[in-house]
Amino acid sequence: MKSVIEKEKKLSLALTKLKNLNLKKLDVKKDIDNLSEQKNQLEIEKQELEEKYKSLRDDYDNLSKKLDEFQNQEEIEQKKQLEFSEKIDELNQETDTLLDEIDKWQT
Repeated sequence: MKSVIEKEKKLSLALTKLKNLNLKKLDVKKDIDNLSEQKNQLEIEKQELEEKYKSLRDDYDNLSKKLDEFQNQEEIEQKKQLEFSEKIDELNQETDTLLDEIDKWQT
């Protein structure tokens, strides 16, 4: 009889361990599934962010090129304006000289 009671205790203990083991495995499986879903979501978000980064980088490159073009145009315009101002100064000097000559001839 003693052996039946011991066997019953051992069997009960084994059943308890099996129940706990199955529950733990289910929790681990749920955790693994959850982690797998999170990993997939993070990979999707990473891909979206990489695409956005590429798009922003392209926009930046295009804007940088346009800015360089505008700066070059501005430099060209400034040079033209300087040349124009110099020409006007030359014309003013020539006009002054001509006026001086006219004044000399009139007197």
